[in-house]
Amino acid sequence: MEKNLKNVLVISFGFLLLFTAYGGLQNLQSSLHSEEGLGVASLSVLYAALILSSMFLPPVLIKKLGCKWTIAGSMCCYIAFSLGNFYASWYTLIPTCVILGLGGAPLWSAKCTYLTIAGNSYAKKAGKNGKDIINQYFGVFFLIFQSSGIWGNLISSLIFSQATTKVEISEEDLACCGAYDCMTNTTNTTVSTEVPNSLIYTLLGIYTASGVLAVLLIVIFLDQIKSDQAETEKETLEPPSFWSTFLATFKHLKDKRQCLLIPLTMYSGFEQGFLSGDYTKTYVTCALGIHYVGYAMICFSAVNSLCSLLFGKISQYTGRKLLFALATVTNTACIIALLLWKPHPKQFAVFFVFPALWGLSDAIWQTQTNGLYGFLFEKHKEAAFANYRLWESLGFVIAFGYSTKLQVYIKLYILLSVLVLSMVTYGAVEYLEAKSSPGTPTAAKKENVGRPTQETRT
Repeated sequence: MEKNLKNVLVISFGFLLLFTAYGGLQNLQSSLHSEEGLGVASLSVLYAALILSSMFLPPVLIKKLGCKWTIAGSMCCYIAFSLGNFYASWYTLIPTCVILGLGGAPLWSAKCTYLTIAGNSYAKKAGKNGKDIINQYFGVFFLIFQSSGIWGNLISSLIFSQATTKVEISEEDLACCGAYDCMTNTTNTTVSTEVPNSLIYTLLGIYTASGVLAVLLIVIFLDQIKSDQAETEKETLEPPSFWSTFLATFKHLKDKRQCLLIPLTMYSGFEQGFLSGDYTKTYVTCALGIHYVGYAMICFSAVNSLCSLLFGKISQYTGRKLLFALATVTNTACIIALLLWKPHPKQFAVFFVFPALWGLSDAIWQTQTNGLYGFLFEKHKEAAFANYRLWESLGFVIAFGYSTKLQVYIKLYILLSVLVLSMVTYGAVEYLEAKSSPGTPTAAKKENVGRPTQETRT
């Protein structure tokens, strides 16, 4: 096997193991730790730390440690989060979420840098186009990585389904499920009754072991980037300074198009935060039980992965406007239906239809918004994507931050309002772009349409 491809596979399977644990655990936070809103508060802190990490840490750590040891060290931050869940409290979860948030950005930046260097290195030896090889490596990575959402959620569902005592949820409790939830800890009572601590510890043990295996895989089998290879990526590995990176991100806001894209970018964080923080708790766990959360999120992950691949391919024929319209209509229909629907176990299939449709929409938001940034800001990609991470993470922070303070129907109205605002400002961006370059086919200029990194699923 070609050496660089071997390293790509090592990274891919390392991320698969790591995010099998993290992804499954993130989706359970609002259900496992609903007392005083600990679960969603911890996720809000996590993304706030991720914002700070994105601005400062990646360039410094990659320069000092190299890509291999930055990846390995950052993975250990994720293991700390799993360990913090063994004895979940404000004194364990919040600090470990800060640690994970600080490690998230360096992890993904080092991964991207490594794959880019490896792709250029092989292309130079083989006399091929570097861009083509890099795209091929990223394709292999995401093909393997995206399945982590399926495996992580499957493990949690299989383990929690082993609970010997099943509780029949009363009609009175069911009345507190859905959009007009009662803002009580009914869900937590149900969880603690259904799932004994032994099963929770078993799940956490498996997730922690998966993270440890990921670190060992990287440490033992991943080759360090050679200095002469790293030199070819000097600009990537040796940015000017803390403040220049920080200021470049905010200087980019002088571009009117970037400002207009802020609502759309934040909406990505809002909608993902709602599904993993609110839908899993007030619809699935409340009406069916926590052991069905994993199965519901498997529907989301599977449809999301397939549609990401599909829409990335067909966007060259349909254009992004039509896809954004499809995502808007689908999300709007889901939000309205969630406002009207009273979840009940007898409507079993409906609990899985919503995550599937949400996965279809999310695939468009992720692939096309990333592609839009790459297309509009080709000459300032670094600052543009730093803004993307910043505003999406802020959307997560806000969504998780008010999760325990507002009833679900209010959150759905907020989600709908942000979606409408996003489409208005996105339309303004398309108008400005068409005005500045009349006669140039938009689709022909598109590039970099691809699945983003899962910092936000971090």
